[in-house]
Amino acid sequence: QTTSSALKGAIQLGITHTVGSLSTKPERDVLMQDFYVVESIFFPSEGSNLTPAHHYNDFRFKTYAPVAFRYFRELFGIRPDDYLYSLCNEPLIELSNSGASGSLFYVSSDDEFIIKTVQHKEAEFLQKLLPGYYMNLNQNPRTLLPKFYGLYCVQAGGKNIRIVVMNNLLPRSVRMHLKYDLKGSTYKRRASQKEREKVFPTYKDLDFMQDIPDGLFLDSDMYNALCKTLQRDCLVLQSFKIMDYSLLVAIHNLDLAQREQALAAGSCPADTRRPAAQKALYSTAMESIQGEARRGGTIETDDQMGGIPARNAKGERLLLYIGIIDVLQSYRFVKKLEHSWKALVHDG
Repeated sequence: QTTSSALKGAIQLGITHTVGSLSTKPERDVLMQDFYVVESIFFPSEGSNLTPAHHYNDFRFKTYAPVAFRYFRELFGIRPDDYLYSLCNEPLIELSNSGASGSLFYVSSDDEFIIKTVQHKEAEFLQKLLPGYYMNLNQNPRTLLPKFYGLYCVQAGGKNIRIVVMNNLLPRSVRMHLKYDLKGSTYKRRASQKEREKVFPTYKDLDFMQDIPDGLFLDSDMYNALCKTLQRDCLVLQSFKIMDYSLLVAIHNLDLAQREQALAAGSCPADTRRPAAQKALYSTAMESIQGEARRGGTIETDDQMGGIPARNAKGERLLLYIGIIDVLQSYRFVKKLEHSWKALVHDG
C-alpha cells in the first residue's frame, strides 16, 4: 500500500541513521545477545533532534541485530561508508520482474546490493538462523548461500514492511541470455506460459534438461570448487531444516554477446564502458567458490566480470552466475502438509 517512493525514501533515511549511529559504537566481538537486539527509531515528518525532516508520512524504522550484521558486512569486506554510499546516495531502482513470492525487489544504483521485502515469518526465521549463519561464515566465508547484510522493518500507516539487504547475484551490466531456477526435481518444474512471455524469463529443471541436454562444461578445478562449495552449503541448509531453496543459474554467452554487439554496432555506436567490478568481497560467483580475497585490488580478469567460465556442448564460451536463493522458507508445518498431500495424490 505504501507508495514505492515513500518506501524507498524511508529505507534510505533509516539505513543512513542506523549505520551512522553504529559507527560511534566501538568494534567488539559479537555476543550471543547481539543476535536478538532490535533497535527502533521514530522518524516524524517534521524531524526530531535525532532524525531529519522528510517529505513522507511519519514512520518507525527498526534494525535487527545491528552489531551482528555489522560483523557480517565486515567479513564480506563492505566498509560502512561504501554500504551507505551504495544504498543511500542514489535512488534505489525497483526491479519489475519480482519473484514468484510477490516480494518487491530493489537494486542499488551501483548494482552492489539487492533489497527484498520479506514476510514476517521469513524475517523471524532469518533472526533464528543468525547464530548458525555466523558460525558457518566464520568457518567458511566462501559460500553460495545468500549474503545477508542487514534486516530492517519500516512501520508506516499501521503496516510493517520487512526488508533484507543481500548481495546482488546478477549484475545488470551483464546480459544474461538464459536463467534457471533449479531444484533437482522434475515434478511440475517447467516455466509457466506467463513466465515464458517475460522479456527475461526464469526457466526450471525440465526446461534446463530440454535446452541444455548435454549440460555445462567446466574446467575440472572449477567444477571441484563449485561442487565442494555446494555440498558444504547444502549440509548447512539441511542442518537448519531448510529444503525449499533453489539454485539460481544465469548464463551469459560470450560468443553470442559478441555476435549481438557486431549486429548492434552496425546500427548504433558501441557502448565501450566496462562494467564496474563489484566491490564487496566474495560477492561474485567466482569468488564464492574460489575465495581469493582481494582485500587490495580486484582479482577479476576483465573479461570474466565475476562469472564462472564454462562452455556449452557447442563449445561456446559462457560465464555462469550461480547462487542459492530462497533459503528463508523452513520445512515447517505447511511444507510437511504439502508433502503429505503430494504423497497421497502422486507417488510419495
